[in-house]
Amino acid sequence: MAKAAVKSNKEIIESLYRLQLVDSKIDEIQIMKGELPIEVSDLEDEIAGLEKRTDRLQSTVEEIKNEIARHEANIKESDILVERYNKQLDEVKNNREYNALSKEIELQKLEVQLSEKKIKETGVKLETKQETLTATSDKLDARKKDLEQKKVELEKILEKTNKEEKKLNNESKKAQADIEERLLISYKRIRERYRNGLAVVTIKRDACGGCFNRIPPQIKIEIGLYKDTLACEHCGRVLIDDDLAAKVAGK
Repeated sequence: MAKAAVKSNKEIIESLYRLQLVDSKIDEIQIMKGELPIEVSDLEDEIAGLEKRTDRLQSTVEEIKNEIARHEANIKESDILVERYNKQLDEVKNNREYNALSKEIELQKLEVQLSEKKIKETGVKLETKQETLTATSDKLDARKKDLEQKKVELEKILEKTNKEEKKLNNESKKAQADIEERLLISYKRIRERYRNGLAVVTIKRDACGGCFNRIPPQIKIEIGLYKDTLACEHCGRVLIDDDLAAKVAGK
């Protein structure tokens, strides 16, 4: 079985920079998407929570209304009994019956007062819960509108970028396959270290294109000779000669 040809340092740097160019394009697409995917996910979670809260509040409101209805029914029942006992007072034959009916009338009136008090107290609770329910429902409707708008925005971006992103991901995998695993691991580690994802940079005005620290003249000469894969002593990014970078980029 034939051994794979050993790459020169120049070829290694070319491969790394070629991968960097592709990955940078993928990064640009991610920036274009921005925080939309996360915002959509967060809104979906918030809406699910608001829907559960709305359901609980609606159940509570119904329970309170049922409680008020029970007190109102008690009042009606007591009023009927008071009316009946008052009619019976006209037919009593002795003080004992009169006193017993009077006591029942008084008890039913107390029941009415107690139920009216409960209705008032429960009514305040109902008003508070209904206000909370209205506010929660309004917030839920607003979040649903926000989600719909964010989804439309995201869909438009995905429609533009999905095809290109898929193509670039394939190119990135192809470019990675052309790089030694040790170097690839180092490349990915450097990319993760910096927000702009740059692991391979050119020298601009005698400075590192990543951290902008000055590159010593001797190092710059050595980079142009491609005798070794050299990195910036300040940020650790791999440095590539401008001419070679332009050639790889097709300029």
